[in-house]
Amino acid sequence: MATGSSSLGIGRVLIAAYAVLAFASFGRAGYELAAKFNEAPLPYALSAFSAVVYIVATFALARRGSTARKIASIAVSIELLGVLTIGAASLIWPEVFTFDGKQVRTVWSFFGIAYGFVPLVLPVLGLLWLRKTATK
Repeated sequence: MATGSSSLGIGRVLIAAYAVLAFASFGRAGYELAAKFNEAPLPYALSAFSAVVYIVATFALARRGSTARKIASIAVSIELLGVLTIGAASLIWPEVFTFDGKQVRTVWSFFGIAYGFVPLVLPVLGLLWLRKTATK
């Protein structure tokens, strides 16, 4: 259970946002991998990867201790790098994210547009929160 700074205020909101995104991306990836993987393997594998990152980040942010904080920092940093890299790649090489003439989106493609750009903003907030709540 979350304790300390993660159990109050913005920490709870941040963890809840991560939990919602973890659930949404896990559901999306599960469906894509089970039903449509052959259509666009790379985008659907990226969706699965993002789901894993969100799940790890959610649990790490909800735990206390230096190990959990390190894991959270790594997961949130990977998330930021992923959304920036995949977001840029989906703009630069849209053909990689196209199947049968239709755009195939991942959680992080186009900087998270399908999720209201939350995937772009959330890791920035997460890293700021981790920095603010760090013990000196």
